[in-house]
Amino acid sequence: MQHAVVSQNEWLAARKALLAQEKEFTRQRDALSAARRQLPWVKIEKDYVFEGSDGKETLADLFGGKSQLMIYHFMLGPGWVQGCPSCSYLADHFDGAIPHLAQRDVSFVVVSRAPLAEIEAYKKRMGWKFKWVSSNGSDFNHDFHVSFTPEEKASGKVDYNYAVGSFPSEEAPGLSTFIKDNGAVFHAYSTYARGLDIIVGTYNMLDLAPKGRDEASLPWSMAWVRRHDEYQPAPIARVDCCG
Repeated sequence: MQHAVVSQNEWLAARKALLAQEKEFTRQRDALSAARRQLPWVKIEKDYVFEGSDGKETLADLFGGKSQLMIYHFMLGPGWVQGCPSCSYLADHFDGAIPHLAQRDVSFVVVSRAPLAEIEAYKKRMGWKFKWVSSNGSDFNHDFHVSFTPEEKASGKVDYNYAVGSFPSEEAPGLSTFIKDNGAVFHAYSTYARGLDIIVGTYNMLDLAPKGRDEASLPWSMAWVRRHDEYQPAPIARVDCCG
């Protein structure tokens, strides 16, 4: 790998120049976060019901005594043998964050369309502790644009990430936030695709490494990602996301 090698003083000058850019990015991100909080809310009118280890729960129940709720839409459809490796990569970051989110009045729950028994089997394999419920039988996933009918998928016209186009799976990843105010539940925000980068701690750490994410030569950006119990020295080959 060809790279510039300079004196300590030259490196320091370059580093300070980059620091100015980093500080500007921080200010811009703070402004963007403030704008996100100013988005209008949409009142939830449907009675969504989920199934979890505590039995049947409504969307309001998932708040667990907090005023804010964050839901990760995990790609695990009915009959799938295992969850999407990319969603599994993200999910490896959840358990450590949950106690801290609770201190800021936020509950965190994972939702998938697979039946509860299939969710719990995969959760046990991965060793995760976070709350994970099934939306099977409800419109929740479809209404939040993370599950698509066979007809939608075949047509190449699915509504995902605020645009209509093709998508390679009947399930998609995303994150949605909700707030409870005077007993009513409101949808505040949803993000998809690269909008999820911000919650992937490993990616943010790799961005600080000399080679960064080092994905330019791969067939697609997350081709290197495996479920954490599958990593082994082997060539990276393209596999179906949810196979």
